[in-house]
Amino acid sequence: MQVYFIGAGPGDPDLITVKGQKRLSEADVVIYAGSLVNPALLGKAKQGAAVYNSASMTLPQVIDVIAKAVAENKRVARVHTGDPSIYGAIKEQMDELDKLGISYEIIPGVSSFLATAAALQCEYTLPDVSQTVIITRLEGRTPVPPKENLASLASHTATMCIFLSVHMLDNVVRELMDGGYPSDTPIAVVQKASWPEQKIIRGTLSTISGQIKAQGIDRTAMIVVGRCLEGDYALSRLYAPEFGHMYRDAT
Repeated sequence: MQVYFIGAGPGDPDLITVKGQKRLSEADVVIYAGSLVNPALLGKAKQGAAVYNSASMTLPQVIDVIAKAVAENKRVARVHTGDPSIYGAIKEQMDELDKLGISYEIIPGVSSFLATAAALQCEYTLPDVSQTVIITRLEGRTPVPPKENLASLASHTATMCIFLSVHMLDNVVRELMDGGYPSDTPIAVVQKASWPEQKIIRGTLSTISGQIKAQGIDRTAMIVVGRCLEGDYALSRLYAPEFGHMYRDAT
């Protein structure tokens, strides 16, 4: 295998997987999503590797670099932020490589919505609160199917992690409340989760827009909404003394 799509994690260089770091350190050519991937990760690349920032490249240019490297029997690390399967635009790259007969491997990474949970020290799936996590975004230049608009998804009042939308927070809040979340629903915005400059803002749907404007946050932030952020919940049955299972008898 010569081509690897690598999930770089949410920002902290230590949150790349062991396998991802190994493949990165072996690569002769590194193409990284410079708009989001922490440049500190490039320190894990081997000395002399050719490094390309895909933020300034088009899809044909990326594929051309990969194809030339493969033709020269070089290893390629295509490094994406978080996990490449979530808003990573990897399908179109894989399709082009398939057309060229170039095989590849995908190495998963820690998504920013998971790093956000760690930063908030919360559990998204609390018993009697929410057993569902919705990962979505507000429509922007990339359209969203009508049945997946925020108002429709909000009708579930489940835990929701909203990517790529903090710059449209007023619209986010309006759609969430139109869909069914009460105005006092807890919401948090985490900018650059796991980075040294990480910033956490907590509020409710009725207060968060003003708080975020005061902080000047308009990019690289995750929005989390739901009762999982505060309030009562039921204890897990998995660890309840009276709940028996194949590894432990009930007491």
